[in-house]
Amino acid sequence: MRCLAAVLLCVTSSLAWGEACVVHSQAQRLDVKVCQQNRSIPTNMFRTGFCKPELKGQKVAVAFVEQCPAGAYGVCRNATVGGTPYQQDIHYYGVASDSAFLKPFCEKQSKGVWMAR
Repeated sequence: MRCLAAVLLCVTSSLAWGEACVVHSQAQRLDVKVCQQNRSIPTNMFRTGFCKPELKGQKVAVAFVEQCPAGAYGVCRNATVGGTPYQQDIHYYGVASDSAFLKPFCEKQSKGVWMAR
């Protein structure tokens, strides 16, 4: 029984439960804030890849939190990225009218479910 418990602990610890990153990017006339709530991405990959955007000409700040903060105008649930099997919830903050572009992107590109707040 102890062996089974140890195996389950190793398997579940490789997935990030209760892990998110808030990404705030700024440039001239641009101010975007999103939060990526990890669902099934291995922790190291989430922290070093998914939460490390390289946006040319933009100032980017990333903060790791246990869960995404309240106040998002929309969330793309179960979003996948670029053909990977991993999922995350992407919370959008700022200008709610952007949902006109983000909802179709969420549903078609990310294969997610759009939820307006």
